[in-house]
Amino acid sequence: MVEVKPVSKEWLERARAYHDQLTKPAGSLGFLEELGVRLAAIAQTLKPRLGPGAVVVCVADHGVVAEGVSAYPAEVTAQMVWNFVRGGAAINQVARACGAVVRVLDVGVASAVEAPGVVDRKVRPGSGNIAREPAMTLAEAEAALQAGMEMAREAIREGATLLAAGDMGIGNTTAAAALSAALLGLPAEAVTGRGTGVDEAGYARKLGAVRAALARAESRLGGFSRAEPLALLAELGGLEIAAAAGVFLAGAEAGLPVVADGFPVTAGALLAVRMVPEVRDYLFAGHRSVEPGHARQLEALGLRPILELDMRLGEGTGAVLSFPVLRAAAEVISGMATFAEAGVSGREG
Repeated sequence: MVEVKPVSKEWLERARAYHDQLTKPAGSLGFLEELGVRLAAIAQTLKPRLGPGAVVVCVADHGVVAEGVSAYPAEVTAQMVWNFVRGGAAINQVARACGAVVRVLDVGVASAVEAPGVVDRKVRPGSGNIAREPAMTLAEAEAALQAGMEMAREAIREGATLLAAGDMGIGNTTAAAALSAALLGLPAEAVTGRGTGVDEAGYARKLGAVRAALARAESRLGGFSRAEPLALLAELGGLEIAAAAGVFLAGAEAGLPVVADGFPVTAGALLAVRMVPEVRDYLFAGHRSVEPGHARQLEALGLRPILELDMRLGEGTGAVLSFPVLRAAAEVISGMATFAEAGVSGREG
């Protein structure tokens, strides 16, 4: 497993004290200041700079779609892979606007996808139907995790200074709900939303599938409280959720800020933090999804979302949209003059 160095508390204090010396009333830039402080502490410099970004869109299918949990058919997963590489998806437009490279990682699309630009690290053709069987074996979970780590490391070698994970996989909010419920000790209804926009009957089927998955996995594992995170992933997760966790692990190991997207990706972030708690020091929440389970994930991670735009698309869109805000936070602490440097009088008293 990876080794992640904790972010220095001394650097956090130093950066916070420095921010208070800049030519503005202390705290007047609100949360932007805290973002800059964290970025400075991560980089261990009062002049942090964020250059190119990258988003690894992790893609896989889910056997639980057979339970009628999605408003879209399973073949949409493979079709969207082609859309990504042709530049026609939302993430392509957002990434272009926000200075990020899109990388597409197939860790479990059910059908063969031989699209140019797709990195094929297929572990298996889709996960098992979690309502009735484990999602994958432990070895498969580890392989998907490693695939995400390899993609992150490749992006870093090619110049990425800011990393996000994205997701695509019909049925993956069902897997994310089951995995999050198990990790957080919550009932199915607390974390299960409407995903692709299912109707009342579809939502009832989805909630039933999550409850069935939790009951099955809890019986197999002898309870969730003592189960290893990887065991929970193998029982309840998805291959792309595993790969997203790998992106966060490798990014944090390299000392870079890593940005979570919506509900399925944040399930991967939660998993990564459970595996290596120091990952939390490098983790930012790009946005808050309208999926009800996402708020519970962010609460557990102690993360405030940078944006709140009522989004629920996935693909990494919310994470990449936050890149300009993070860059601005870095520029503020790096480029603003202090009161002393500018010859500006500070606050009296």
